[in-house]
Amino acid sequence: MKPLDARLRSQLIIWLFAGCFLVFAMVVVGGITRLTGSGLSITEWKVITGTIPPLNEAAWQEEFLKYQQIPQFKEMNSHFTLEDFKFIYFWEYIHRLIGRMIGLFFLVGFIYFKLRNAIRKELMPRLLFMFVLGGIQGFLGWYMVSSGLTQNIRVSHIRLAIHLTFAFITFGYIFWVAMTELSGKKIESKAELSKYKFATNSMLVLVILQVIYGAFVAGTKAGWFYNTWPMMDGQWMHESISFAFQNEGFKSLIDNLASVQFIHRNLAYLITAIAILLWYKADKEVLFSMKQKNASKTLLLIVFCQVLLGIFTLLSSVPVWMGVAHQALAFFLFAATINLLHKLSYN
Repeated sequence: MKPLDARLRSQLIIWLFAGCFLVFAMVVVGGITRLTGSGLSITEWKVITGTIPPLNEAAWQEEFLKYQQIPQFKEMNSHFTLEDFKFIYFWEYIHRLIGRMIGLFFLVGFIYFKLRNAIRKELMPRLLFMFVLGGIQGFLGWYMVSSGLTQNIRVSHIRLAIHLTFAFITFGYIFWVAMTELSGKKIESKAELSKYKFATNSMLVLVILQVIYGAFVAGTKAGWFYNTWPMMDGQWMHESISFAFQNEGFKSLIDNLASVQFIHRNLAYLITAIAILLWYKADKEVLFSMKQKNASKTLLLIVFCQVLLGIFTLLSSVPVWMGVAHQALAFFLFAATINLLHKLSYN
């Protein structure tokens, strides 16, 4: 294959970064959907026909009737009018529509660049894997929703965590590929650099774990309790945590409200400490480039912003806009960690 001209290469890179933005937008709308209790408003998964929303009063009544059959309506929202239903339907519909748009966006772009012979041999399997990730994410979305249609008034917080975490992983993979296309020359491995990469990889694992526990906090509504800081209602570790562990064992670490919030809080402290250490080491290391130093500074800044936002979100009992902002900033934290890792691997 002849070398790719600069204009077409720029288009390819922009396409990949635009895909990252769409995944980010979908997660933000997903956060609004969750916080407004809208996730169970569409009770069927119709990949093609579901693109068209209800267009008349009869169609709206039919959708509303389907919603009235599930436990969430019967046990929690039996007071809903059709107008109330339209509000929650809107957010779930937009969330699913963005998912379809992402699939179409990548498909059209893939065909375009393939016809222009713009996809290198090494890039092809990476792009195909993105389609696999997208398909899995669509299935996980329905797998999550289905957990709240028969017996529960909410979706399973465990399935919510799987769905959200996989969205982050999908975003991270596309982001990494996009940055590699932007600057794909590998850096020669050095001892000091290897240690720093290990620490950054550890940071990335902790951020993913924090995302999982953020989903647990959201799914169990744990953020609506223990709305004090730095202590939990006057205790550094609330007494219900040890009580739950004695009775439920390790299961309490993912089910108990106080436990998941306690872990979420303390993971934030650990991530902050590592971010400070990464910045300090990078700032003092003469072998590091300015790009690497700036990446570590950016990561630390975002960590501080995220911790502060998390504290104020908790103290405010999770208003919708703050909950959504907290989830959105988690994406920036995740991206900043990947960016630092990439800067340590590629020029």
